[in-house]
Amino acid sequence: VKRVKEPKEQRRPWKIWFYDTSKQAVGALFIHFYNIFLSSHTEGDPCFLYLLNFILDTTLGMLLIWLGLKAVSRIVQCKKYKYLIFGEYGDPPQVAAWVGQCILYLLIVAFEKTVITCVLFIPGWQKLQQILLGYVPNSELKLTLVMFVMPFIVNAIMFWIVDSLIMRKYKHKDTLRISGSMKTAEAKMTEEAQALMSPDVDFDQSESDHDISGPLGTSQKMKQPSYQVVV
Repeated sequence: VKRVKEPKEQRRPWKIWFYDTSKQAVGALFIHFYNIFLSSHTEGDPCFLYLLNFILDTTLGMLLIWLGLKAVSRIVQCKKYKYLIFGEYGDPPQVAAWVGQCILYLLIVAFEKTVITCVLFIPGWQKLQQILLGYVPNSELKLTLVMFVMPFIVNAIMFWIVDSLIMRKYKHKDTLRISGSMKTAEAKMTEEAQALMSPDVDFDQSESDHDISGPLGTSQKMKQPSYQVVV
């Protein structure tokens, strides 16, 4: 849906779109299995711990991912690693560029999960359990809400936001392209001005032609060069 909503002149080819979204898919799988592992190896209700991890991932974790993407992108641009810039895969797109960007994104997600894990050790989260799941008596319904309904809705929003952060920045590209075309146009104008100011030899018959008698007495005409200035 997000790809269809993009302007036609900026819409990504299917291959580029797949490269962008697959990075998020790998990161989402990492977060999913990490949350399951963490909830099964800690005390308390595993269902609530998974939901709490998920809530923190989509709130505080979203902020950490945004900061991580900004920091990594700035470092990559300073080092001029072209194929590690998120959304840039070369022409034609190269798998090596996708692998490098995917590793960077996984490192950012791992940093985010480390911070979230530290936040979970803050006491007082059990009170939130009564607010979120205290009114759901059926354990099967609780599991369905935690494992399927909530992730489907919230992940869709999270994927949309992160995709906007890691996709190719077309506005920046268009600005560079416009400035480049302006420089080219200025260069062409300078060349045209120099060409117009250069002397032009006119070989037309005009009043500036003078008769010169040759050695055999024949009359010959010598055409003088005329200079034209075109404004």
